[in-house]
Amino acid sequence: MRGPQRITIDGPAGAGKSTIGEQLAQKLGYIYIDTGAMYRALTWLALQEQVDINDGPALGRLALSSEIVISRPNIADGRQYTVTLRGRDITWDIRSAQVTRAVSPVSIHPEVRTVIRSRQRAMAQYGHVVMVGRDIGAVVLPDAELKIYLTASLEERARRRYAELVVQFGQDNPALPSMQQVVSDIQRRDSIDRENMQPAPDAIIVDTDNLSIAQVLEIICRHVEDKA
Repeated sequence: MRGPQRITIDGPAGAGKSTIGEQLAQKLGYIYIDTGAMYRALTWLALQEQVDINDGPALGRLALSSEIVISRPNIADGRQYTVTLRGRDITWDIRSAQVTRAVSPVSIHPEVRTVIRSRQRAMAQYGHVVMVGRDIGAVVLPDAELKIYLTASLEERARRRYAELVVQFGQDNPALPSMQQVVSDIQRRDSIDRENMQPAPDAIIVDTDNLSIAQVLEIICRHVEDKA
């Protein structure tokens, strides 16, 4: 299927962006870029080097000196992509609870977003990409040919996130957070990220409540065909 060169998928935490983005990219033969992984990688580095996550200028300098690379999966361990930082594979490290708690405060700083957004634009310049995030269609790639904004109710997003954590930690793992903790974390992230996750004026809004992954993909693929 011949389609738009750049497809953006934005939306709040738990709306299904990563799953839909990865499967859409596979279907189209495009490169899948989860921009949230870039912010997570920087957050992981800040925690490792004990940089204050409330210090925007310091985090901006750290972002400039970091070498974050997102590439196709090179290990068959369930990963959607491989993330390396300064040559080290940190794909699973950036999914820790500690990073999840700190990533929104880190990514909110203008100094950080300026650096990361510039790199995101560079990654998309050759086209044939599906880029997923919160502000991609509205800010990073406002001239993208197709912009999708996924949304879902808080309850549904929390249910999906909790299911992911059960798979990651195991049902009986004491490290597994409760459903209420997951709800609270999503509400906190929504509040922090609110200004950076508004849909682009020309984005196509897709409410994923009560829709399967296949149904959401079908909706998006129809729009891809319209743009072909």
